[in-house]
Amino acid sequence: MGEKTPEVEQNGAVLGGPVKTDENVKRGNWGNQIEFVLTSVGYAVGLGNVWRFPYLCYRNGGGAFMFPYFIMLVFCGIPLFFMELSFGQFASLGCLGVWKISPLFKGVGYGMMVVSTYIGIYYNVVICIAFYYFFLSMTNLLPWTYCGNTWNTNDCAGVLDAHNSSSNLSRVSANMSDWLNHSMKRTSPSEEYWKYKVLNVSNDIGNFGEVRLPLLGCLATSWLIVFLCLIKGVKSSGKVVYFTATFPYVVLTILFVRGVTLEGAATGIKYYLTPQWEMILNAKVWGDAASQIFYSLGCAWGGLITMASYNKFHNNCYRDSIIISVTNCATSVYAGFVIFSILGFMAHHLGVNVSDVADHGPGLAFVAYPEALTLLPISPLWSVLFFFMLILLGLGTQFCLLETLVTAITDEIGSQWIIRRKTFVTLGVAIVGFLLGIPLTTQAGIYWLLLMDNYAASFSLVVISCIMCIALMYVYGHREYFKDVEMMLGFPPPIFFRICWRFVSPAIIFFILIFTVIQYKPITYNNYVYPNWAIALGFLMALSSVICIPGYGFFKLLSSEGDTFLERLKNATKPSRDWGPSLPEHRRGRYAPLSSPSFECNAEIRPLQPEKKSEDISLNIQGSNGSTYKQDANV
Repeated sequence: MGEKTPEVEQNGAVLGGPVKTDENVKRGNWGNQIEFVLTSVGYAVGLGNVWRFPYLCYRNGGGAFMFPYFIMLVFCGIPLFFMELSFGQFASLGCLGVWKISPLFKGVGYGMMVVSTYIGIYYNVVICIAFYYFFLSMTNLLPWTYCGNTWNTNDCAGVLDAHNSSSNLSRVSANMSDWLNHSMKRTSPSEEYWKYKVLNVSNDIGNFGEVRLPLLGCLATSWLIVFLCLIKGVKSSGKVVYFTATFPYVVLTILFVRGVTLEGAATGIKYYLTPQWEMILNAKVWGDAASQIFYSLGCAWGGLITMASYNKFHNNCYRDSIIISVTNCATSVYAGFVIFSILGFMAHHLGVNVSDVADHGPGLAFVAYPEALTLLPISPLWSVLFFFMLILLGLGTQFCLLETLVTAITDEIGSQWIIRRKTFVTLGVAIVGFLLGIPLTTQAGIYWLLLMDNYAASFSLVVISCIMCIALMYVYGHREYFKDVEMMLGFPPPIFFRICWRFVSPAIIFFILIFTVIQYKPITYNNYVYPNWAIALGFLMALSSVICIPGYGFFKLLSSEGDTFLERLKNATKPSRDWGPSLPEHRRGRYAPLSSPSFECNAEIRPLQPEKKSEDISLNIQGSNGSTYKQDANV
């Protein structure tokens, strides 16, 4: 009794000192809840909100598309978002560590890591191209305004001529009108700048050509910024998001105000919103709505689980999931006004339909919209703002992708040594990501970027999400999971979410999978048709994440205890002994550590004791009826 009690850490605090309740000092937490919400908004709101949703809405019935879109948000998007947030927050672990809940399915976590790796590689290349345009916009005259440059061809037809004379302008506009109506095969200065100056695109995916040094420099800049923002994990990135997650809305609002005041903007917005109710009966519209919700929110990437794992245990992630999901979708709708007001102005200026200038993906961000900006007074200013917005939107997602991989690695190793050196892990992952992105800065880079975008993160995400729902609701058990959420939040999940988790959301995910398979078309880029070997490689990329699930499951079955297959299966699917809340003060009820009356003072903290003599050792033996008795161990 007179011996000095050894110093033992309890959640980062020395025994006898102040206990830091509900704060994971060892692993780290968000500085406050605003940091988590802003980071999650930055993660969910990405480039797709600007360059994909408005075009999808326009092509799928305008305002009528909003109906299936918000239906899918309510029945699939928000429930899945809430599930992933609660999953990561409960265990305070990343996308690998959380699978202590059912070790057989740990391959789902590895699949998420593979998907995040692919996305992180090509996503930063898109950001680096935005950096390139951002830097080149800092000039008195945007370089894609006119033809007549060294990279232009004889087919180039500019919206504006070099002398800005009204007669020439009318002639060029007429030529552009003819071109856009396919009576002339001519290209715009912005398209030729994109193809021949920025990319200097080769004629085949296998013809890499040379590395585009300006893009390589911008890629290095992008990765450096991501690393510096994550140098101290969520403690540093949580401060950066105050700017990166909010300033895009400032830029969107500036561009919106400028756009709606232009002549022809109303026509563009009308094209964007005019409902075509007959299209609601089209299955493709519902499929596109479900897919856009699913991919836009970042489900099954591992990022949501990772970000939520840094929350405090009793944080109301139910509230957060609704706020973040609705904000993401509202941003998509808002971005549509910004995009189509400018495109409407451009169509009015050229005397063509909005449908002739509407585009999506890189074609919108780096060709159509930049061309429209050349028509505005002080066009370099608007260009700088637009590409700065794209950079911030991309970085918000990239932060979470990198943190997902770093957290998974550090959680898996779990030692104090690796946790103290987390900065070096972040640096290592960033360097590897940069090196793997170099091929995408070559002359064939755009082919590889689109190949990865179309295959690496397509149906594989749907499969991963579907299996995650099955594992939580039907293997671990929905009742057990509902109890975990209630223990964490203080109230059970609302009955609507319980029904969605068990039945509705998995059914919608399965529908998305079937829709993806039925609607599949081999990838093309403009008039270039990908060769069969490239498409086969794309499918291999998609399968590389999915194959982790049965691959690891088979390994776990072989390594589990048991004489028969059913015994091994049972042991592989039941939760690990250390599954549950991370901190001792939260392990209550069925997660409370077993203790005996003689050791009540050490029920919560169990320091390692010096080895005792054999006659002093006693064992707690639990009988089949649940009673406990002591037995001396004399060896």
